[in-house]
Amino acid sequence: MRDTEMDTDDNKQKFRIDKWLCAARFFKTRSLAADAVECGKVHVNGVRVKPARAVAAGDRLTINIGQKQYEVDVLALSNRRGPASEAQKLYRETDASRQRREAIAVELKAQPQPFIFRGRPTKRDRREIERLKRGR
Repeated sequence: MRDTEMDTDDNKQKFRIDKWLCAARFFKTRSLAADAVECGKVHVNGVRVKPARAVAAGDRLTINIGQKQYEVDVLALSNRRGPASEAQKLYRETDASRQRREAIAVELKAQPQPFIFRGRPTKRDRREIERLKRGR
């Protein structure tokens, strides 16, 4: 009788969403994951949640990190941060989400990179600045 009770408990196992996000390597630390959930960057089944919300297998998560948006289905649960190969087994990203992220990456790569100064500008840098100011 004891074994059947444990089987039903394993099927209903749930973890906090901030711990799961950290274990699935969407965020580097649990506190970063909790902050993202608190700020509304993570939705479970289309609903904004709190960091203590329990996530279960079968839930659909929408995760916004910067300009990237992930839409994933939870496959397995873990609250231990392990290797990346284990973390990838915890979820499956939808095809639409993957295509959307790849399109955004191509678009960002096509944009010109900003001119970044490191320390005092050289003579060449000053000429480049003047060229930019004049519009040539």
